[in-house]
Amino acid sequence: MSALRRAAAAALLALVALPAAAGTLPVAVGGGEGLPTLAPMLERVTPAVVNIATRGRIRVQDNPLLQDPFFRRFFGLPDVPVERPTQSLGSGVIVDAGAGYVLTNHHVIAKADEITVTLRDGRSFEARLVGSDPETDIAVLQIPAENLVALPLADSDRLRVGDFVVAIGNPFGLGQTVTSGIVSALGRSGLGIEGYEDFIQTDASINPGNSGGALVDLRGELVGINTAILAPGGGNVGIGFAIPSNMAREVMEQLVRYGEVRRGRLGVVVQDLTPELARAFGLARGEGAVIAQVVPGSPAEKAGLQPGDVVVEINGRRVRNSADLRNAIGLLRVGERVRLEIVRDGRRRTVEAEIAEPEIARVDGGRIHPRLEGTVLSEIEPGSEAARQGLEGVVIAEVEPGSPAARAGLRPGDVIVSANRRRVTSLEALRQAVDPRRPLLMNLRRGEGGLFVLLQ
Repeated sequence: MSALRRAAAAALLALVALPAAAGTLPVAVGGGEGLPTLAPMLERVTPAVVNIATRGRIRVQDNPLLQDPFFRRFFGLPDVPVERPTQSLGSGVIVDAGAGYVLTNHHVIAKADEITVTLRDGRSFEARLVGSDPETDIAVLQIPAENLVALPLADSDRLRVGDFVVAIGNPFGLGQTVTSGIVSALGRSGLGIEGYEDFIQTDASINPGNSGGALVDLRGELVGINTAILAPGGGNVGIGFAIPSNMAREVMEQLVRYGEVRRGRLGVVVQDLTPELARAFGLARGEGAVIAQVVPGSPAEKAGLQPGDVVVEINGRRVRNSADLRNAIGLLRVGERVRLEIVRDGRRRTVEAEIAEPEIARVDGGRIHPRLEGTVLSEIEPGSEAARQGLEGVVIAEVEPGSPAARAGLRPGDVIVSANRRRVTSLEALRQAVDPRRPLLMNLRRGEGGLFVLLQ
């Protein structure tokens, strides 16, 4: 046996001989040649990973000009939207065998009319959507099945770079597939994939269809929900991302209890602590989140927080940057107490505050203008897609099918940036710009483009 082969064999046998004091790891010796194997662990784990198939319908329009209500009326086209069926495939993880709860990604089931969950043993069930959260890309389904196998959720805060992990899912619709690798990095954020980002990065192969599947450690415990890949051509190049199990657990508990995530607010605007700012504040370490603004009347102001305070811990957890602080606050519920460790004028102190209800105003559009009947209007929420684009205006949050607003071509997600040629920055600004007795000319931001709509 060559020296290289002897070294490789020694490394594999070292895996088998990991300390028993930490519990028996499922890396067994098997096969005719006595080689290490993960098969016993996977035999227990894979029944908890399911395939998810969805069906839905999306509105389509061949010519973008025909989306404009004026052109539709000019050419005498019907207002009935053109739709086409859609299908998608993904994965999920059973996390509660008794209740039949399945964790998956929001984007796997978004806009689905039918959701079918297929188990490893071949049984299929129509799933009920318990709730989903686009900001963290987590959704919870429920299936009416018996004799299920569930995965225990590990403490993802204990993960370290270099830990071995296994990804299980349904890539490209091929059926259940297992890949292995290590934790490449922790706390990845700023990728623009989700509103709240704290990803586990792994080199275990994650491909389209793996979304919603399981990332497990060598004990067979769930450490993450596979969610995305980073690759120019959409295939695996060894950079995959998973949502930590601790974040998934917090979101799941709220979705099961309320059907939605009830995020509160602290009332601060924060930025990263750069090395230059650290030197300016007289800090030895360049970790933390700098409070740039405190909202008047907010819990932060009542707790005595000030611009220039540097938050270094929240509820005992280290804050490395502004994303850490934002993620932690985003997972807290209204009414919870939060303990912040801050540095002010070179001295460390503790501040406590209570998370309050968000102050994002919502109103029925018909109260502002009769032609907006059937809409729900909202101010732009921090962390939303509109906020990430730096937009100012009023969001059309909901549009009732068949309503005057729907017939006029308004869509959920449209952002009203001007009305009657007056800039709109808030609901109050929109009220001041319109006259309910006269036609309403609006400039909308839709996706990456814009258009004018005249309601009369």
